[in-house]
Amino acid sequence: MGTLYDKLKQYSDSDYYGFHMPGHKRNPQFADCDIPYSLDITEIEGFDDLHHAEGILKEAQERAASVYEADETHFLVNGSTVGILSAVLGLTEKNDTILVARNCHKSVYHAIQIQELKPVYLYPEFDRRIGLSGEVSVEDVQKELERNPQIKAVMIVSPTYDGVVSDVKTIAKAVHEKGIPLIVDEAHGAHFGFHPHFPKNSNRLGADIVIHSLHKTLPSLTQTALLHMNGRLADRTRVREYLHMLQSSSPSYILMSSIDNCMNLLKEQKAGLFENYVNRLEKLRSDLKNLKVLQIVKTEHYDNSKIVISTKAAGMSGKKLQELLLRQYHLQMEMAAGTYVLAMTSVADTEEGFARLEHALTEIDETLQGTAVTEKIGNLPDGELPRLDQIYSCAQAKRLTGSCKMFLTWQESIGHIALEYAYLYPPGIPLIVPGERITKEASDLLRIYQELGYSIEGLMVKESIEVWKNG
Repeated sequence: MGTLYDKLKQYSDSDYYGFHMPGHKRNPQFADCDIPYSLDITEIEGFDDLHHAEGILKEAQERAASVYEADETHFLVNGSTVGILSAVLGLTEKNDTILVARNCHKSVYHAIQIQELKPVYLYPEFDRRIGLSGEVSVEDVQKELERNPQIKAVMIVSPTYDGVVSDVKTIAKAVHEKGIPLIVDEAHGAHFGFHPHFPKNSNRLGADIVIHSLHKTLPSLTQTALLHMNGRLADRTRVREYLHMLQSSSPSYILMSSIDNCMNLLKEQKAGLFENYVNRLEKLRSDLKNLKVLQIVKTEHYDNSKIVISTKAAGMSGKKLQELLLRQYHLQMEMAAGTYVLAMTSVADTEEGFARLEHALTEIDETLQGTAVTEKIGNLPDGELPRLDQIYSCAQAKRLTGSCKMFLTWQESIGHIALEYAYLYPPGIPLIVPGERITKEASDLLRIYQELGYSIEGLMVKESIEVWKNG
């Protein structure tokens, strides 16, 4: 059985002429570039419809479910974001209470805002020694479920953007004992379950809904993702309804063929693909152990595909190391945090790429051994999430109007209630959520990030935040 790509290529090479969308009409005269216009079609005869899949797309999604050992799988062409929105909205009603990890992606907060939910936050542990947020503990989950029996769903992220993995199996068991579903944002763990070097994926660990971003850690085009559903606790019908509402009604066949091709790759070449990757990855990690000032750090339960390079001992910000790697070595990192840089790897990485990273970090490390500290450690944010009091729900805060709304600098905003989000992107985890009272800790953290040159997003006015004066 051929893949969706095979069928698209066959159609592209045929003499069929389309009096239908898209407007480029697969005409190479208007494709003076490498964009694959010839494969770009709409829902025509024989190519199925993602929103009512009965043919080739239904079969492709069933193959994906088989690859990931899920009961049911849906293609996402709007990224993991649409999967997260659909999962949260589909498993809750207006004004419900949801238990949610505070280090979740901004899309989770957008779902909370849309559904006017009451969030109860789970704060991950924080390891000050290495400067990384850790796991969500099952004890904290159990405690909050006992304290808040009105909770209707639980949402966690594992692995985190930095690669930290929580005990999904035990958390799922605790959540299911209360008869409610668990959603796992496993966007950064699409490669889980295909080699013993990496954890099992959350479908196999008991999660009711799992979201994977294929494009993050596997060979698939940007925006491609999967939503999996398992068991009977999740209301699959409602989740499907939200997918139909929130996903494009004209999904890209190029993106969907990329998903199907990735599934075929995992099914047919998994062993060799991951064995070679893991061998290269282990060699890189072994070589980087020789660094003296820069440090490769990780937590106890970790996704080894992520390379986190700590700059704490060097007394420099992660942003400065990111700029050195980019400017001098032409190596583009995934993200720079206050005291570390994140390099993401995948099965598509090459030996040459890994060798360049090892050489660059070794050379920078040797230079740092003979230079004075240029930034004070005390001025570098450690990355721990500030804990703010929620005075209004996010939806309530967004509805506040009148003369009591104003824009203030970080210093001036202390004690006021935020009316907008503030976050660094990446990773897109809100440091301040609308409705929260801004503390000196949060204000200082954002001011320091700003002074170090990080871009703070979510704000309408640069270097200011909208607040409620009489909070």
